[in-house]
Amino acid sequence: MISSNNSDLFPHTFFLAGIPGLTAAHIWISLPFCFMFFLALTGNGVLLFLIRTDRSLHQPMFFFLAMLSFVDLVLSLSTLPKMLAIFWFGATAISSYSCLCQMFFIHAFSAMESGVLVAMALDRFVAICNPLRYTTILTPVLIAKIGGLVVLRGVGLILPFPSLAHQLLYCSSHTIAYTYCEHMAVVKLACGATTVDNFYAFAVAVFLGVGDVAFIAYSYGQIVRTVMHFPSPEARAKASSTCAAHICVILFFYGPGFLSVVMQCFGPPTASAAKVILANLYLLFPPALDPLVYGIKTKQIQERLFTILSPKWIEPI
Repeated sequence: MISSNNSDLFPHTFFLAGIPGLTAAHIWISLPFCFMFFLALTGNGVLLFLIRTDRSLHQPMFFFLAMLSFVDLVLSLSTLPKMLAIFWFGATAISSYSCLCQMFFIHAFSAMESGVLVAMALDRFVAICNPLRYTTILTPVLIAKIGGLVVLRGVGLILPFPSLAHQLLYCSSHTIAYTYCEHMAVVKLACGATTVDNFYAFAVAVFLGVGDVAFIAYSYGQIVRTVMHFPSPEARAKASSTCAAHICVILFFYGPGFLSVVMQCFGPPTASAAKVILANLYLLFPPALDPLVYGIKTKQIQERLFTILSPKWIEPI
């Protein structure tokens, strides 16, 4: 993944600046971050446990939800421990190869999360627009193939990021103006030509962002079109409720990402506190909030949790 032919140009250590201008408040800022980390670990761990142990949840929708929970767990574990170390102990130093590994995991699993959201949109499309063939279309074999494609796409698209960054000449500052090793923030430290890195990063962003969002939008356009032809308001309400959780998750993931891109393009050239916080929320919000959304909106998960947590003599309402 990483070439070693320019070890004399590549720094041994990078430094993560944290949140610019708010260093004195890092301890207080760490509290919501720590809470979101706890939510992400607990919520996604519980979802994975429920889907793994309850055979009634062995359905396409929940298999895709398990993929989403696993991706969210990896994203949280790739970012939050180092962020908290910066906030609590001022441990801003990170070895160059650890930085490149973190860069790969963050961007690869973000790409996988986008792919899983596309797969979940496909699941809702088939469930509502072609319900009689739902189980014959989304077979376990097809679900496994979709999961493999999501992983291969994420790894394949992001694998060049650390390799390209490793080839650059770093001859000035080694301080990354973020709380994690974001690809373009690392590339901006280079004092040589970065045209290839910039072009490839832009191409990947367009392919993932525009392509995935376009497919999701098309799927939901067809869903809305189908729902509008349902004969009763009750049927329309039920169909809409099955999509509510997925729509919330889409907004949690793409909303902060879109705002972060806008600030990168039109905001100040230097990293501001708002820009860094927004970049953090892009990674922290989905893992922390996705399990809550599905726990609240999905009846099967609620019933399974109630069965496990409630005393045996209490009957569910």
